[in-house]
Amino acid sequence: MTSLILSRRDLEFLLYEWLDAEALTAWPRYADHSRETFDAVLDLCEQIATEHFASHNRKNDLNEPRFDGERVHIIPEVKAALDTFAAAGLVAAGQDYELGGMQLPTLVEKAGFAWFLGANVATAAYPFLSIGNANLLQTFATAEQIEQWVRPILEGRFFGTMCLSEPQAGSSLADIRCRAEAREDGSYRLFGNKMWISGGEHELSENIVHLVLARIPGSPPGVRGISLFLVPKFLLDGEGKPAERNDVVLAGLNHKMGYRGTTNTLLNFGEEQFRPGGEAGAVGWLIGEPNQGLACMFHMMNEARIGVGLGATALGYTGYLHALDYARERPQGRLPDAKDPAAAQVPIIQHADVRRMLLAQKSWVEGALALNLYCARLVDTERNAAADEKRRATLLLDLLTPIAKSWPSQWCLEANNLAIQVLGGYGYTRDYNVEQFWRDNRLNPIHEGTHGIQGLDLLGRKVVMQNGAGFRLLLDTMRATIARVGQDSTMAVHAALLESKLERLEEVTARLHTIDDARLRLANASLYLEVFGHLVVAWIWLEQLLAAAGKDSEFHAGKRQAAQYFFRWALPKTGPQLDLLASADDTTLAMQESWFTP
Repeated sequence: MTSLILSRRDLEFLLYEWLDAEALTAWPRYADHSRETFDAVLDLCEQIATEHFASHNRKNDLNEPRFDGERVHIIPEVKAALDTFAAAGLVAAGQDYELGGMQLPTLVEKAGFAWFLGANVATAAYPFLSIGNANLLQTFATAEQIEQWVRPILEGRFFGTMCLSEPQAGSSLADIRCRAEAREDGSYRLFGNKMWISGGEHELSENIVHLVLARIPGSPPGVRGISLFLVPKFLLDGEGKPAERNDVVLAGLNHKMGYRGTTNTLLNFGEEQFRPGGEAGAVGWLIGEPNQGLACMFHMMNEARIGVGLGATALGYTGYLHALDYARERPQGRLPDAKDPAAAQVPIIQHADVRRMLLAQKSWVEGALALNLYCARLVDTERNAAADEKRRATLLLDLLTPIAKSWPSQWCLEANNLAIQVLGGYGYTRDYNVEQFWRDNRLNPIHEGTHGIQGLDLLGRKVVMQNGAGFRLLLDTMRATIARVGQDSTMAVHAALLESKLERLEEVTARLHTIDDARLRLANASLYLEVFGHLVVAWIWLEQLLAAAGKDSEFHAGKRQAAQYFFRWALPKTGPQLDLLASADDTTLAMQESWFTP
């Protein structure tokens, strides 16, 4: 039976016909691997995701975690699924052999993990946050800290979180108040509150390793005075096993419209006194250097941003496949030229407007998945290539991160919206999964930085970083793809359109950065992000067209048609948007607060 989670055929196309995953085995780190081992991992991920994650996705949504004042109750299927995931070695899939890992390429790891995000994003959140936590610690922690905390995470015994936001300071990290007081033994005591902490309390693992942003008294104000601390739920005994409860207390659960199976918490640090005879405060240890906490945390945040994009893509993709399956099976109405009212109804996929909605979904979700996996391959290049190629990969990845996060979060959510529309009245009932996919995905435009934050990052920082080196490199890379198109008439039309949009993007970007008033320059940054993302995905579709050239299967024909939809229906919309950006329109900026009064 064809999966309704992801398309294995599409993954194989992206990995082997386009991104040349097998070539990664030329690097020493991946030399033990081959297509055979890559396919075995994909088989394993699909099987576990289907049998152990997708099987309780609806139950997880209908029975969200419950706090009785003492402990959090979660349906047992969640722990069973996570234990299976850990037992298969998947938590450590991309890690060094020395840490019990498989040393899989990031490209293959993320392709496999997409199955879990599409199958049950709420359950998948626990190990995927933990993997990001472990990756940060490997970069900035001491060898002793890695041995104590990272190994148990990679074994699936400990889980991890990231604790940034506070009740009074959501995305505005400059305003956090949590403080960390140094002690003579080198530890710290933390006091404060953290809000919106996914996976912040549960009994799914032996321990929870919190990575907490806080201020050391006397540090500079704003983000320059933020440090990073490791604060566990349980302190460890002499054998490295969880022992005393640390002073980290669950104040309550947040109840979101989606991801309802993931505990989302308000945590209090240092408000109780769990340690018998001990002093108040949550015990923690500094990670990295004092006042460098935000730079350290961005290691996990950027990984999480790309992960959010992949999760948004997977939810859009599974919604598309569910809508496609329904459209093929659901008879309703007759075609416009059918004159006999007694004639049999036709499956709704035969109606042009249903095909329009399905084709839009296909172009968005397949474009987004290709973008996500392209970024994953950049990570492999960054980690393994020679210095010059490594530098190029880092520049491209830095520039593409806000797009890889936000574009799927916007357009794969819209794919979920159209999936509901395809199902009609059934689409917004809980008898069908597509309404849950939309609710789950609606969180992703906010997760790890809103569209507004990503737009400010792209326009205000990324396109001008290193005097525009990343921006120029991306444009050169896109134009190199355009140059490969050659004489193919259809692709040449697409390539010419993309080239014209790139020229206009360059002009508009330069125009915006001649504006001295930062508020005006950045007022329409979210629109800039959307336009930039459309151009990037158009380039990704051109890359896929080149990979599909000369191949005549129905699969490859579908690729060409989805690309044509994107170039004819989506990309042209950027023209008026670029004109609006070039005008430095101040409509929203000039709006006064008092004018909103009804």
